[in-house]
Amino acid sequence: MKNIFISSIFGLVFGFVGAGFFFLSMPKINNPVSQFSMISNKEVDLPIVRSSTPIERKELIPENVRLLDDFSEASSASTSSVVFIQTSSEVEYRGGSWMNWFFEPRSQTQAGSGSGVIMTNDGYIVTNNHVIEGADVIKVIHGKNSYDGVLVGTDPSTDIAVIKVDTKNLPKINIGNSSDVKVGEWVLAVGNPFNLESTVTAGIVSAKGRNINLLKDKFPIESFIQTDAAINPGNSGGALVNIDGELIGINTAILSRTGSYAGYGFAVPVDIVKKVFNDIKTYGQVQKSFIGADYIDIDSKLAHKLEIKDLSGVIVAYAQDGGSAEKAGIQKGDIIKEVNGTKIVHKGYLEEIIGNSYPGDVLEITIDREGKTIKKSVTLTNKEGTTTLLKDNSYYSEKLKVKLAVAPKVERDLYGIKSGIKVIEVEKDGLFKQLDIPKNYLITAVNNAPIESPEEFEEILENLSGYVIISVITEQGRRNRYQYRF
Repeated sequence: MKNIFISSIFGLVFGFVGAGFFFLSMPKINNPVSQFSMISNKEVDLPIVRSSTPIERKELIPENVRLLDDFSEASSASTSSVVFIQTSSEVEYRGGSWMNWFFEPRSQTQAGSGSGVIMTNDGYIVTNNHVIEGADVIKVIHGKNSYDGVLVGTDPSTDIAVIKVDTKNLPKINIGNSSDVKVGEWVLAVGNPFNLESTVTAGIVSAKGRNINLLKDKFPIESFIQTDAAINPGNSGGALVNIDGELIGINTAILSRTGSYAGYGFAVPVDIVKKVFNDIKTYGQVQKSFIGADYIDIDSKLAHKLEIKDLSGVIVAYAQDGGSAEKAGIQKGDIIKEVNGTKIVHKGYLEEIIGNSYPGDVLEITIDREGKTIKKSVTLTNKEGTTTLLKDNSYYSEKLKVKLAVAPKVERDLYGIKSGIKVIEVEKDGLFKQLDIPKNYLITAVNNAPIESPEEFEEILENLSGYVIISVITEQGRRNRYQYRF
């Protein structure tokens, strides 16, 4: 018992001595307030916070850090500039039974809807081409007002269309720059999904320069901004805006197995939209630029075959004889790494640069050829192979009720033909409609005689009788022959 008592006394003594040495050996701290101390307003130079006076967060963070409490400012800055578009068209159809083919086709009204973005105060509006394609009537609804929309022009290669309403003082949207957009930044999708007007959803930019092989044009330009902001049917043609409410893209497509939002939406970058809009408004058509080469992305399989390790850039698959690329010395197999100082991650990046350019613009291109870095200067051309700005050369046939144009050189070269005409627009109540040759087809010959101009084609059809064979190239590039009896 005595030993236990002595041991306890020694334990207490050495405990106090050890504690003293511990506190004496601790390093001195300049700030006298430790994390365990009671904070006194007099001892610590910190702002006084009372329960009835919330602290301003801006006082406690650096000036260059932006606060984002919600999206109300961006929403209010953009929703008034997004319109609701309703379309209707008369569609001819025959019943499912084979017997219905012996009778005249019936027609029904087909309705559609989408969104649009006000680009100017005097009524110019941008939307998607697929929203208004084939529409006989376009209605634009802004708030409680409804306007008749007039189609100004379209560009299927970017899925952009421009319409006009006859009114003044519309609230045009503030336009940003898609080149400044960064992956990971907040964005809002503004539109009218499922006929729900002025709907706003939020998300982030999840990728840039996406090429998803959506557009079926002969020369598509795909460099979509990908976002996870909810986009649904009816959002097409609406605005993708940043947190300042500035337009950075036109919502165009979703990736979904159900037809509704599944986490992936795509928008045409506003830098492309601006050029298409200005070209249609100024020239009546888009001033397209061509590099004179086809190029493909590099995947792991192709990289293994070519024995290359770096998958960035695009590889030239074909250089057109006499085209811009060939004239600049670019060859099949060259890997395009940079254009005007911008790294080409994949083909969407290159397509966006070309889509923002005009005929006559010079691109400074860095290529990799068998491990060697080479720089080339390529002068872009128009669809006729020149560097001038083109005017509308279409011809309207009053007798046939069709608009035709000489087939552009770039398409003649593509299909290896020397001449031909292109179907631009077909009226529903005209003679040409009965031929059942849709727009964007190329007409190459009548009774095996080559066609040089729309006027020649009109004259031939007026004077022919009996059986007539018209040779065409479809929009998909297939050659076909139609036989008629006049």
